[in-house]
This record gives sequence, C-alpha cells and structure tokens, in this order.
Amino acid sequence: MDTARAPRGARRRFAAAALALAALAVTAGRVHADAPGPANASSPSLERKVKAAFLYKFLGYAEFPANAFSDASAPLVIGVVGADELAAELTRIVSGRSVQSRPIVVKVFAEGEAPAGVHLLFIGGSDSAHVKAVLKAAQPAPMLLVSEAENGLQLGSVINFKIVDERVRFDVSLEAADKNSVKLSSRLLTVANQVHKGSP
Repeated sequence: MDTARAPRGARRRFAAAALALAALAVTAGRVHADAPGPANASSPSLERKVKAAFLYKFLGYAEFPANAFSDASAPLVIGVVGADELAAELTRIVSGRSVQSRPIVVKVFAEGEAPAGVHLLFIGGSDSAHVKAVLKAAQPAPMLLVSEAENGLQLGSVINFKIVDERVRFDVSLEAADKNSVKLSSRLLTVANQVHKGSP
C-alpha cells in the first residue's frame, strides 16, 4: 500500500496494524493480529499477552524527563498492579531487551503498596475505586500511567486499554501525559483509538 497517497483513514488503519503487529512480534507461540486493524483479543489469556506486548512497545514512544532517572544507565521500570499473569508475560517479553539504550525491569506491586520508582505503571482490573486509589498513590511523578478500566482516562490515566470488536485498542489523554511530564510520539497518537487533548 502507498501510504503517502492513501486516504487519511486508510493510513491510520495501516499504522494501527503495523503497531499491533510490531507489538505481537515479541509475544510467544501463535499470538497474532488480523491486519488491517489492532491486535485480536479472542481470549483472556491472549488479551493479556497482547496488552503486555503493547506496554513494552509504549516505552519506545514515550519520552521521560532526565530527572526520572538516577543516571544514564538506570533502567526503565515497568510497574504492574493487579495483573500477575500480565506481569509474568511482560517479564518474559522484556528479558534481554532494551529501549533507548536502557535495560527494562518489571516490578510487581502488592495491593496497597505505593508504586514508586517506575516509569510506566499498569493498573489491572475494572474497579474504578481501585484504579483511582493506585493513581493517587503514584502521583506526583513523571510516569506513563496505563489502565484498563472503562473510565480510566477520567480517573487520570494517560493511556487506557479498551476492547473494540474483540480487538485491543487504546485511548490517550494528552492532558494527563502533560500533567505526568511524559511526552508521547505522534506516531503513537496516530494509531490510538481516540486522543483527548483536554479533559476526557
């Protein structure tokens, strides 16, 4: 496909498919995406694998301030709350990999534990009260906050996963990104399901 000449909507779908396929390339077994479009999530286990792959890929599209790291060799830390299966898959995915010349570490936080010292924090589950409490405990800090609750962006997340037509999609809040001192690449915004510039 000549993406330069394709209609804007077609280019957006092509980019979404490319990101989904890139994310799924780091997962195991027969996990796959049906192009064009985002990653298929036909089962809970597959959905977790897809989301774990996306979390890893998100790091490559995010820019954190220099003060988010103790030194030039400090790792990028992904924190996970309330999603042990996803954390295990994410740990497998990032093993031996690096982003922006930094190694990647996955840290699992117990319920009620303050998620400090992370750059990307994923909060699993659909309980709005739980998501709100974790987000409150995590701030203020330069952090890419990702959730999967129905109203995740309204609660303060930067990125919120959603399932659309049995596929994993995600919405983005630029206001939350700015509040959390995280700059997102325009390439990521291009493939988002929705991008909110103000309050969601």
